[in-house]
Amino acid sequence: MRFLSAFIVLLALPVMGTAQTGQNPEALAKALQARYQNVRDFTADFVQTYRGGVLRTETRERGTVAVKKPGRMRWIYTSPERKEFVSDGQKMYSYIPEDRQVMVSDVPADNEAPTPVLFLAGKGDLVKDFTATTAPSPVSGSVGLKLTPRRSEPEYEYLIVAVDPETLQIRALTTRDRQGGESTLRFENLQENKGISDKDFAFRIPRGVDVITDGKPN
Repeated sequence: MRFLSAFIVLLALPVMGTAQTGQNPEALAKALQARYQNVRDFTADFVQTYRGGVLRTETRERGTVAVKKPGRMRWIYTSPERKEFVSDGQKMYSYIPEDRQVMVSDVPADNEAPTPVLFLAGKGDLVKDFTATTAPSPVSGSVGLKLTPRRSEPEYEYLIVAVDPETLQIRALTTRDRQGGESTLRFENLQENKGISDKDFAFRIPRGVDVITDGKPN
């Protein structure tokens, strides 16, 4: 799930009340922080592309995501193969049916968690934890805000959020990893504060699969 953590910082920032893209990057980051604090949960469809490697090959995947504060999320990839990544707030589960294997680990403690995970738990501060600058947007017709973590993050160098200039809806997120690869998530049908039940984040381990907890087979 390591590549997913780099997107969590802004996933719960779908819609602002009024357009503010004329502000400087730091002011826009403050506005996004304020909006984030009012979002309890959200769901969306997504398309994820990754471009990296020596040949700069590109992969494309599609699925759905649901997030609920604090610390709950469910990513279901439906194409080209099914994958599930679930956090119930205490445990994190990674499941690829084709491998017939479930990976289980603890949700990181605050002093061990990457900055985006702290945002998911409602404990981060966008302005304090990131340097905000303008950047080219990965989606045409949107405004790009580049967020570089003030503390070194092992999983990524920076994030770019694509913001609709009229509504400030988050249209896409791009992250650049330490190997020079770029992942982009584009969102559709994004809905917030729908009162998602905690039960939606309960993971049931399928029969007949191998379970590996903290890197050790059970």
